[in-house]
Amino acid sequence: MIRFMCKNYLKVEIEIKRKVMYKKAKDLGFTHPHVVHCSQELDVLLNKYSSQLF
Repeated sequence: MIRFMCKNYLKVEIEIKRKVMYKKAKDLGFTHPHVVHCSQELDVLLNKYSSQLF
């Protein structure tokens, strides 16, 4: 049950981070350091999520 809740929490966090990143990219451009940092944070969340699949 806890694992299921963690996965759902990560899904929400991933979607929020993705939306924030898209907004920043639209406003600042894809190569802006804030966008790159946000993308790296999204990568960490995605890696955590994918490691919980197994």
